[in-house]
Amino acid sequence: MTKTAPHSGGTFAENILHFARTLRRAGLPVGPGRVIEAIRAVEVAGIRRRDDFYWTLHSVFVNRRDQWDIFDQAFHVFWRNPELLKKMMDMMLPTTFLDSTKRDDQPELSRRLSEALAPSPAPESDQESEQEEIEINATLTASDNELLQSKDFESMSAAEMEEAKKAMAAMRLPILEVKTRRQRADLRGNLIDMRRTLRASLRSGGATIPLRFRSKVTRHPPLVILCDISGSMAQYSRMLLHFMHALTNDRDRVHTFVFGTRLTNITRYMRYRDVDAALDAVSEKVEDWSGGTRIGATVREFNKFWSRRVLGQGAVVLLISDGLDREGGEGLETEMERLHKSCRQLIWLNPLLRFEGFEPRARGVKAILPHVDQFRTVHNLNSLKDLADILSKPMGAQLEKRSFAA
Repeated sequence: MTKTAPHSGGTFAENILHFARTLRRAGLPVGPGRVIEAIRAVEVAGIRRRDDFYWTLHSVFVNRRDQWDIFDQAFHVFWRNPELLKKMMDMMLPTTFLDSTKRDDQPELSRRLSEALAPSPAPESDQESEQEEIEINATLTASDNELLQSKDFESMSAAEMEEAKKAMAAMRLPILEVKTRRQRADLRGNLIDMRRTLRASLRSGGATIPLRFRSKVTRHPPLVILCDISGSMAQYSRMLLHFMHALTNDRDRVHTFVFGTRLTNITRYMRYRDVDAALDAVSEKVEDWSGGTRIGATVREFNKFWSRRVLGQGAVVLLISDGLDREGGEGLETEMERLHKSCRQLIWLNPLLRFEGFEPRARGVKAILPHVDQFRTVHNLNSLKDLADILSKPMGAQLEKRSFAA
């Protein structure tokens, strides 16, 4: 079968160009070079089948797993007309447009895509609204920075997500330092160093005995992060990977794992200085992104193969998950109990806790909750700052767990 190549002088290239602009406004890194590659790729692959057209554009515009959802939504909205490909082959459709009506069976569009598909206002109205907005912000409303701090990751636009990523890159997590068994020389120490004291006395022939002191060495405990990347956590896990990258590059002894249906150690990739290179490497390594969740099986795998390696010296464990287990929490309570006993502190960060009416009704949530020291929400920048405040206090002063009615 011969493939139909679109005529280069028609409006087909313009439609792909508009589609690429939509993806760029939604946050995907699409430049002029990729637009040219997409046009050439479609000319080679043809447009006889919608699936071929979809995967041809996908292979050019998508290079990370966390970009799949945005591309998929944008494609099915932008090229919504069922007769679009047939008309494009005849060069009868000059442009594509967004239908204002929305069917009940269609998933809700992400805010990033909705804003990308919205028409841009006129330049004159932009200028007037900008002046008016500046005037109002100066007198009546909170600053944009304060609004961004309290905004849910799930409802952020593409521009707000970029600002939030920059804020997370600058965050520091001051985990309280603890005493170790090691000691070091210290002029103001409270322990007498007998070996150094005797050596100093020999220099004077024993006439004087100058005391030498030492003190306990303190350092922060290891930090272990277990992050859920299943479909229900997709929006939050994408943002929190930036936070995990900032932590890994801010201190030593940080071990990062992600899990969905299997456990993956991504510590090596999180140590890359370039966050884009790190996330690209993670995307290639992780195979179960936005899939199901097997929390019990993955925690069991961590306890069996990794706990002795990374949980030494009183490690602090951050479990980032909504607690929704595909297997109904099978074996989860036993594994969580073992994990809790193996670390200094176990903190559970759950984005569902942001809802006032949240109750632990899911079996996975019920299995995890009795074995955690902290149960906190993680859905915006303020929640991450609260986490830093918690970990900078002594453990006895930070224990707090929300109580739920049975």
